[in-house]
Amino acid sequence: MALGLAYTARLLTLATAYKAKLLCSGVFVSERDPQDVISTDLAVDSLAPLKAVRATVDREKQLVRASLFGGLSLGASLRWGDRAISDPSVRTALYRPGLGSTLVLGTTIGELRQQSQAFDAWRQHNPRRHQSLLAADTLPPELDAARLTKALEDAFTERNPARLKRTRAVVVVYKGRIIAERYAPGFSATTPMLGWSMAKSVINALIGILVQQGKLSLTSDHLLAEWRSPTDPRRHITLDQLLRMSSGLQFSEIYSSPLSDATTMLFQKGDKARYAAALPLVAPPDTQFSYASGTTILLCRILKEAIGKEAIGKDLTDYFSFPQRALFDPLGMASAVLEPDAAGTFTGSSFMYATARDWVKLGLLYLQDGCWNVNGQHTRLLPSGWVNYTTQPNKTTPYYGAHFWQGVPLSFTDKKPADYISTWPKGAYLASGYQGQMMTIIPSHQLVVVRFGLSQRRYSWDQEQFIDTVMSAFRSR
Repeated sequence: MALGLAYTARLLTLATAYKAKLLCSGVFVSERDPQDVISTDLAVDSLAPLKAVRATVDREKQLVRASLFGGLSLGASLRWGDRAISDPSVRTALYRPGLGSTLVLGTTIGELRQQSQAFDAWRQHNPRRHQSLLAADTLPPELDAARLTKALEDAFTERNPARLKRTRAVVVVYKGRIIAERYAPGFSATTPMLGWSMAKSVINALIGILVQQGKLSLTSDHLLAEWRSPTDPRRHITLDQLLRMSSGLQFSEIYSSPLSDATTMLFQKGDKARYAAALPLVAPPDTQFSYASGTTILLCRILKEAIGKEAIGKDLTDYFSFPQRALFDPLGMASAVLEPDAAGTFTGSSFMYATARDWVKLGLLYLQDGCWNVNGQHTRLLPSGWVNYTTQPNKTTPYYGAHFWQGVPLSFTDKKPADYISTWPKGAYLASGYQGQMMTIIPSHQLVVVRFGLSQRRYSWDQEQFIDTVMSAFRSR
């Protein structure tokens, strides 16, 4: 009975937390209509059970509360999240400007507001910097306009009612200029889009910046206080192994189970890094590839500690402002919001929002070998050789580099990598996220292609086929 109650409680917290978190970000970050978010993002396909969760939006207090059956009064003696709670079927998410939404777990709304108070003051004196992407005046002669148009039409056309694509945005940039762009009704060039695991590639950039500053090293080990005991084998895990998802740490990246590490960490823990840091080693480092959101959360905490002692404690201003200061402002990504958890650690595995055009800028940074024109000056943002390091396959799989994919993840193509690798553009790599969020970088053709959607069912979005159609627009290459 106890096990059944625990499973039920976890299922309830997953459902209510998911709805509270996604609705809060959808309304306050993406500025979408609440009913549109509820009826689409939180109700399609396998998410249909979320219709049983009732959610209310408080615009004045900037929070969302989600409950199941009005609260079940289950488990008053349970400890859930990080502290005792009276009802696991109720969850609240709080919006804070510049930080997006955060689930109120193991803390209070008042404590979260106090946590960001100094950052709020910093924001007032440091407005976001925007840089526009320019559209090509005419299509270059080496491109076939009809085939490029077909690629976009195919991306938005539904041919299989059982596998709906639900594409929301496509932006294609060639030689730094937009050559194709389209949005679904209700979305536009100003709508911040959730990247899900595309955020992992943003963490790659932030780590690279600190490596360039000399605050981190790829060969560093003894990375976390929990691992530094002389008898703890995790003390030998390096920063490089975390970036390459080859640390050997236990982590189950399963989103359909309320008992998996991924759903437990993302939606049931206030301090996600503490949860991930407690997981054991199950394989020697550099012997096994294991794609794990917990690994990225650990990198976010390492970032936090590397930025300086000011980031450890109540005043998180240096840490909260770091992505804007070091990456988003130089690139002109004014819409970008990287959301932290209740402990003040960025959830860089999953929760970052930006417009499709701003996501393209991240891809262009990598296409340009980590360099950008900042206020008229050619500026190196990432270390020399960092992009080459990032795109080198690791020892445990040829299809993953350092927080970037070298081939299409299996959920987004019906072929195995070995079967499509011959048609995949040589040297191409991508950031990939849940529900078919994709940023593909193709150096051989100076292309960055971004796609966003709500492709909930497996294989409903075929990224390999989409890129193949885009590439067919090149006449002679």
